[in-house]
Amino acid sequence: MELYVILAVLGALMLMSLLSSKLSSLINMPCLLLFLAVGMLWGSDTVTSFITDTPLISDAQSARMTEEVSPVLANYIGSIALAFILFSGGFDTDWKSVKKVFRTGLLLSTAGVLLSAVFTGFAAWGLFHYTATDLKFTLSGCLLLGSIISSTDAAAVFSILRSKSVSLKGNLQPLLEFESGSNDPMAAFLTLFFLSLVTMETSKGQSPVMLDYLLVVPAFFRDMTIGVLMGVGIGALFVWIYNKIDFDYNGLYYVLAVVAVLLTYSVTCLCYGNGFMAVYVAGIYMGNSKFVFHNGVGRFYDGLAWMMQVILFTMLGRLAAPEAVWDAKWYGLAIAGFLMVFGRPLAVFLCMWRSPFSIRERILVSWVGLRGGAPIMLATFPLLAMPDAPGTKGLFYIVFFIVITSVLLQGMTVMPLAKLLKLDAPLKKKVRMPLSFEETGDSSSDSRELELPSCRNGQTLAEMKLPEGALVLMIRRDEKFIVPRGDTVLYEGDILTIMGSPPAVKNCEEFFASGAVCRCTECEKAEKA
Repeated sequence: MELYVILAVLGALMLMSLLSSKLSSLINMPCLLLFLAVGMLWGSDTVTSFITDTPLISDAQSARMTEEVSPVLANYIGSIALAFILFSGGFDTDWKSVKKVFRTGLLLSTAGVLLSAVFTGFAAWGLFHYTATDLKFTLSGCLLLGSIISSTDAAAVFSILRSKSVSLKGNLQPLLEFESGSNDPMAAFLTLFFLSLVTMETSKGQSPVMLDYLLVVPAFFRDMTIGVLMGVGIGALFVWIYNKIDFDYNGLYYVLAVVAVLLTYSVTCLCYGNGFMAVYVAGIYMGNSKFVFHNGVGRFYDGLAWMMQVILFTMLGRLAAPEAVWDAKWYGLAIAGFLMVFGRPLAVFLCMWRSPFSIRERILVSWVGLRGGAPIMLATFPLLAMPDAPGTKGLFYIVFFIVITSVLLQGMTVMPLAKLLKLDAPLKKKVRMPLSFEETGDSSSDSRELELPSCRNGQTLAEMKLPEGALVLMIRRDEKFIVPRGDTVLYEGDILTIMGSPPAVKNCEEFFASGAVCRCTECEKAEKA
């Protein structure tokens, strides 16, 4: 196929996916489902024949275009895409907010994933074992299925809430963000572990014994420990490199950002660790560290992660034949129903048994268990390892239908449930600032955006008496920006962009903190009186 044809099709598909992300907010549906739909549309006979019948494409090119996407290619692209997505998610994670929910989030992303996989696996085993069906999966195969669909994608939930200007109260948002970012590595580990047992059954004809299943515990601690240590170590190494290397061209700092993800994932896998856990931890470490071009690299990772999501979901949609996915509807509905109503809620309530979260919050966490692109990508591992094994393609289509069912049912009901449980809150919109700062290593200054406390409402900037060495560069009031002057009157809720030396900026944070001593004119008079 000519290069220009490939690029034209790829560009058109990505444009359709990007435009569908705007459509998703209007129809209250996660954009990942529309990305999958674009990929499936590409793979449909009608669209493919329309493209291949054009006079610009030869018969040989037409034959190659109608070939199925290789599971090997899908697995490789999916693994790389998921690595970038996890790294970006870790980079955007605020460790200060995560610390409050770390214990509960860690339980949900490890034990919760394991329990969901086991519960769903046994339910699937009963379904396949006691119904008249050609898909006679063994217990290991059913546990493999449960592992593949055990991870969640809470980002899809937040995209729905954000489109309706709704957020979640309390610590629910950081909890769900941390869980969804850190449970993909656990799902990948369980998938590969149970896949090895299924491969042993298929190739050697040996049924796993209890000891084989119990090996999941030491294997888990080995893979995850290596993953965490490698993530922290490589993350710290790249922070040091960023601060020391001093490139002559700024664009090279963004190339280095790509290198960081690739090396973190690959080197960890070579050391027999969990590469997905490593990239997530490295992302958290770098995102919460100070280094040259930190803000620009963060925006670059964000855009790169979105591009990877578009490529991943569109490619996975291309891999699935719509008629084969529809044929798996009854098994998919049954397993998805069990997972949503019993499997996930039971695992969540067990993991949150002694947590400070209320019953209403636990119910919402139980329902916010949307499956995303990770389960479909993980379902390509059996296709890669056992392409000719009976039931392998059927497992992939079942997983695909489960993801679609989860996104439709849970994604479109999570907002009404949050309102019913009175856990919804107004969304604080992030306004694009016309002024941004970047750490380049040449300046000793720092900058922060701080909200004006209520006790300083109505005071002028001159009366504020900010700590020495701090300068207010801009004031944001609602969606307007004000150039500050000494006589500018400040009101509660104003966002002040402050620049100064790191000690001065830190003093401003303490000065603006809740409960700090106010040094405005009226408060000083009241204090003297």
